[in-house]
Amino acid sequence: MGRLLLFFTVVPLVELALLIELGRHIGTPATIAVILVTGVAGAALARYQGLGVLRHVQGELAAGRLPAGSLVDGILILVAAALLVTPGVLTDTVGFLFLVPAIRRRMKTVLWRRLESRVREGRWRASVTLEP
Repeated sequence: MGRLLLFFTVVPLVELALLIELGRHIGTPATIAVILVTGVAGAALARYQGLGVLRHVQGELAAGRLPAGSLVDGILILVAAALLVTPGVLTDTVGFLFLVPAIRRRMKTVLWRRLESRVREGRWRASVTLEP
């Protein structure tokens, strides 16, 4: 809960401070334009990459393979889209970084290692129930 509280209080404060400073340097209309352009461009880029991942998932499933890596890509692209449509400099930066394939690959590796260590330590379990 501490991380969520930090995320929902500190991040907006940092965003507000950054937007105020940006407005001081380039002016209010330009700051609003930056927010709009990054939101629209980011959402379009996320949509394009998301559709590519969806095609890859469909190809993997058609070949009888589990598309785990592609599903993680899809989740990261979805997070990127949410960050990009949220007004702010910090969230836009992180959102655009999530859309860079090399950074996404690194993030997938880190996430996979964390998941593996939690499973090994018994801190995370999953079960699958097949219903007829």
